[in-house]
Amino acid sequence: MDDQDLALLRNLLREQRLLSLAVMVEGAPVAGLVPFLASPDLGALVVHVSALARHSQGLGAGDAWSGVVHVPDSSDVDPTQVPRVLLHGRSRRLEDAAVLRAIRQKWLERFPAARMTVDLGDFTFVSLDLEGGRLVGGAGQARNLSREHFARAAGV
Repeated sequence: MDDQDLALLRNLLREQRLLSLAVMVEGAPVAGLVPFLASPDLGALVVHVSALARHSQGLGAGDAWSGVVHVPDSSDVDPTQVPRVLLHGRSRRLEDAAVLRAIRQKWLERFPAARMTVDLGDFTFVSLDLEGGRLVGGAGQARNLSREHFARAAGV
């Protein structure tokens, strides 16, 4: 993986704001579209989900998840050429008070409109720990990802 690939990965995880999330709930696939915040080391994505959302029932306690982050689609680009990263890992609910305070602050910096939901009791922060994925920069530009790649992208 070269510096250009690492820069694309870093950009997707730090500059894009929506994750197409997929989980399993009661044996059935469930999808959701959620805002996310990447950890500084790019080892995890943090989401803020409502207990009322069906996809939140498939998150936490080591539950598997997968998702896609991509640059916005536009009519002047072939949709098969849209840069994207397919991700997978395990999820865990965040409960440490100091960690939650820091995440809340970062969350509100990134999503100021979330001020109205960030303290609601049915919402919780969940870490989507990254185990791997696949970076697609366009046709013939696909690279498998490991935890090492996320760490390297964070340091570039």
